[in-house]
Amino acid sequence: MKKEILINSTAAESRIAIVEEGRLVEIFVERPEKERMVGDIYKGRVAKVLPGMKAAFVNIGMKQDAFLHFSDIGDNTHEYAAMADDDESDDVEVAPGSEIHQIKVIHNHDSGGRFLKTGQEILVQIIKEPIYNKGARVTSEISIPGRFTVLIPNEPSQMIGISRKIQNVHERKRLKKLARDVKPAGFGLIIRTNSENKEEEILRNDIQNSLDTWYDVDKKAKSMAAPSLVYKDMEMVSSIIRDLFSNDVTRVLVDDKKLFRSISNYISVTTPQLQDRIEYYGDRKPIFDHYNIEQDIQQSIEKKVMTKNGGYIIIEHTEALVSVDVNSGKFMGRGSYEDNSMAVNMIAARETVRQLRLRDIGGLIVIDFIDLRDERNKKKLFEEIKRELRKDRAKFSILPMDEYGLIELTRERIRPSILFSLSEPCPACAGSGRVGNRTTLHNKIDRWVRRYKKDHKFISRLQFMVHPDVVDQLEIKIKKMKWKYFIFADLIGEEEMRMDEFRVMTLKDEDITDNYAV
Repeated sequence: MKKEILINSTAAESRIAIVEEGRLVEIFVERPEKERMVGDIYKGRVAKVLPGMKAAFVNIGMKQDAFLHFSDIGDNTHEYAAMADDDESDDVEVAPGSEIHQIKVIHNHDSGGRFLKTGQEILVQIIKEPIYNKGARVTSEISIPGRFTVLIPNEPSQMIGISRKIQNVHERKRLKKLARDVKPAGFGLIIRTNSENKEEEILRNDIQNSLDTWYDVDKKAKSMAAPSLVYKDMEMVSSIIRDLFSNDVTRVLVDDKKLFRSISNYISVTTPQLQDRIEYYGDRKPIFDHYNIEQDIQQSIEKKVMTKNGGYIIIEHTEALVSVDVNSGKFMGRGSYEDNSMAVNMIAARETVRQLRLRDIGGLIVIDFIDLRDERNKKKLFEEIKRELRKDRAKFSILPMDEYGLIELTRERIRPSILFSLSEPCPACAGSGRVGNRTTLHNKIDRWVRRYKKDHKFISRLQFMVHPDVVDQLEIKIKKMKWKYFIFADLIGEEEMRMDEFRVMTLKDEDITDNYAV
């Protein structure tokens, strides 16, 4: 499979496109006002512990407290505040030269957050960025990623993990033995995919860089007050190159000379055999236009997505789940109903999975396919979706098609959905996609006037501010209201008003709308 990384960098934003077989499958966007947060380490203070939710909320200095689930509280959790003697604490021996001495380790075991207390200061790392009104999700299992390894400080079990993508049995054995030799005492170590066929010296250097980072984090955490940012991970472009530029990537194309040189220098040191895959794009035509990326990005925020056979899918976000509806559209098949339905469903299945990756849709997803009668076709469609999902970096779980033609799956969200990065809720409809009609607006005004007249028995003179496009339709109804409620009402068109909105002003220019609103 041909896999490429295309990078478009400007002063306003950086965009990274992951392209497979010429189709966009992932897009990353970073802007100065919204920098990447995943991997950042904070010294936080526990704000609340909620055993019923099996979670705690940690103040890390953001607008919303971070969410710490008990499952993300590991055996290597420790607090940095002054500590009294406690029978539950152990001393941890770590590599020589470390700044860590007699750190209190909070053993998680089966009790979740039993050892977390309100006001306690702990070190946490962001694993999911804030979205909507939800705070960041954090873990107390700190990890320091390098190009070839991931170092896990204060890991009592001193675990060693090997990337599942390294499938050669002999190479896995070699790397496991090598990991035992190079792993610092008191640390866990994960061997990343990029370590395949690498020599001991390369891994040692990578681990030493991570150790230096950790020592710096530990030193800052001891001296800084909570809440505070202790460690800022790489900017997005650098982290993508570190984490995703591996042997399966055929080319990295960059349209910024300075960034091109920076990436080339980094790869020349860490993975020189991949350096010839980095290319500078100097054409006057924008890189994303040249490779038709802009069109796919625009499509990624639309509800309706066309498929190449004339069918389409509709993607709807709700509070509880995301629904995907498959439609045949303009598809004109020449086979039987079953064959035609299968043809539409198969292409829709591939496009749906691509959109899940592109939009980074997480949580519960329900796909409503065109009805199939043949059980063999249902199974074939199910296997096709699983095959496409295996290309995804996110974890997933999927159920076979049920009797109603629905396939349900859950998918891990890796980053904030592109929908929220590139768009915002409509101020007119608040994200619903619809606004109240003229009759609804008139009825809202009528109810407002009735509430107003309870407090004002005498004749009143008011001004109703509405959108200019609805003035004509409301005039007759407002005139009837004058005699019904004994008010003098003037309609005034205001361009800034929404179509389903009104404001009420007195002759003294006093806005009294909210005084009698529901």
